Amino acid sequence: MIASRPRGKPASGTFDRHLAMARKTAATPPAKQAPKQRQAPAVPPSAPSKELHVFPNPAPERDYAIQFQIPEFTCHCPLTGQPDFAHVTIDMVCDKLCIELKSLKMYMWSYRNEGAFHEKVTNDILADIVRTCAPRFIRVSARWYVRGGIYTNVVAEQRKKGWKPQPQIELPAHETQTGLQRL
Repeated sequence: MIASRPRGKPASGTFDRHLAMARKTAATPPAKQAPKQRQAPAVPPSAPSKELHVFPNPAPERDYAIQFQIPEFTCHCPLTGQPDFAHVTIDMVCDKLCIELKSLKMYMWSYRNEGAFHEKVTNDILADIVRTCAPRFIRVSARWYVRGGIYTNVVAEQRKKGWKPQPQIELPAHETQTGLQRL
């Protein structure tokens, strides 16, 4: 709050100068500095790529499921050029090699500017992963968002010849515990 002259006191030169300076300072907003813009790197840190990288399976002696969720997959319709969006889920049981996540991300990103039918894209993803790491089992499920009033779901899967999954074990169902009290 800016001070004002006390009531009933005569104006004094010093007080008035201080009062005028305080009002001027309060009325003048501080000078804004231009926001600093980040410089674009000479080489982007990452770019779309069709190259999938692998690493050795840390537990090849057992079957275990790996699931990748790609909720923002995009490509273009090859006929209209309109964008298509899908939620892609990849379920796999690896054999000797696993897919490296960053390369999978760049691989999925590489479809962004490509035109392809839903069925082709889903099967191409499956084929490229099989060619790269030869999993025991893989399923690629693509839930395509509505287009022309129609949702499309495409599911493609492949099993390694001779591979048989372990029988599923049914465990008793228990209520989810959250640590919160119910009211």
